[in-house]
Amino acid sequence: MIVGVALVMSAVPAQVNLAYADMNLDFSGFLAGDLRLFSEGAANSGQSDARLNPSTVLQLEWNLDWNEGDDRIDFIPFARIDPQDSERSHVDIRELNYLHLDDTWDLTIGIDKVFWGVTESRHLVDIINQTDAVEDSDGEDKLGQFMINLGLQSDVGDINFFIMPYFRERTFPGSDGRLRAPFVVDTDRTHYESDMEEFHPDLAFRYSVVKGDWDIGVAHFYGTSREARFIPEINGAGDTVLAPQYDLINQTSADIQATFDAWLWKFEGIYRQGHGDDFIAASGGLEYTFYGIADSDADLGLLAEYHYDGRDSSAPATIFDNDLFLGLRAALNDAQDTTFLAGVIWDTETQAQNYTVEASRRLNDYLTFEAELRIISNQPTSDPLYSARDDDHLQLRLSYYF
Repeated sequence: MIVGVALVMSAVPAQVNLAYADMNLDFSGFLAGDLRLFSEGAANSGQSDARLNPSTVLQLEWNLDWNEGDDRIDFIPFARIDPQDSERSHVDIRELNYLHLDDTWDLTIGIDKVFWGVTESRHLVDIINQTDAVEDSDGEDKLGQFMINLGLQSDVGDINFFIMPYFRERTFPGSDGRLRAPFVVDTDRTHYESDMEEFHPDLAFRYSVVKGDWDIGVAHFYGTSREARFIPEINGAGDTVLAPQYDLINQTSADIQATFDAWLWKFEGIYRQGHGDDFIAASGGLEYTFYGIADSDADLGLLAEYHYDGRDSSAPATIFDNDLFLGLRAALNDAQDTTFLAGVIWDTETQAQNYTVEASRRLNDYLTFEAELRIISNQPTSDPLYSARDDDHLQLRLSYYF
């Protein structure tokens, strides 16, 4: 069905102009074929033991604006079909919102995606949108979030106020899926600290300002945590499953980036209440870029970041408790927009390593090829990634943009 819809949509021009009452309608999207190649069979009972995992992705985008662009409606639906994991086959509305822009304020109402943060290897302060964990293991993919977002702009900085009336549960792989815990996460058994459950209103604000070479953001969030604790339970079939528990938290955060010529200095920090004892966590580091390497158009960036997390065992588990990230980023700046990113997250206490390599290149005006390699090594049994010790994989994607 998705392929059929995509073929129909691809016949529509990439940009459609609706010249009526100063309205403009743009349409675009992409259809992608993904293939995961696992180096080992599955480690956990019930998982598919197939080494090849194909799937199909479709994302469409409509943008309607009028009033010289001061009013806008965005609609971005997303769908994936995975024949091996029914939980990974899912549909989501990434965005469906109305935006109004004025001279000193703006207002967004509907489903939207908002990103906070500056570091490369962990987005510590990014809390507005829920993680779409069936898409990938890096936490980069997010579900659309219902919200009212009022932004106020002035010479002394910008302030955004958020009201989020409905909570989105995190997605998790199913019993057949790879990259999961030994026990399946049963989202039908979800628990909430609030009696209002997913309808508890979440509130947030963020102040941001640019001062010379410095970009500074300070924020506070109150509401249902996007991270879940897991409670072992027995389901109707007599199997042990994990029931997600979502707690109410207060989180104050700061993110800072300073730009000095070829240097980027980055910091993210949080103070959280509501997951056991209050704790702080921080991520910080730097990036240095060599421009025009060997008299070419290519740039090479070197990255180093350190992660600390002071949470106790009653909080949701994290791999970033005392870890170092080292990486490099290359951009050829060619007509094909070729990019490359490689890095390792190294646990300074257990010596566990998590390697990632990503590459992307445009083949022509419509096709893009992407590759991602993920390898974990030397994981102790106490590490949250131990259950994925046999899930090293290479993911290939061919995307058709229209």
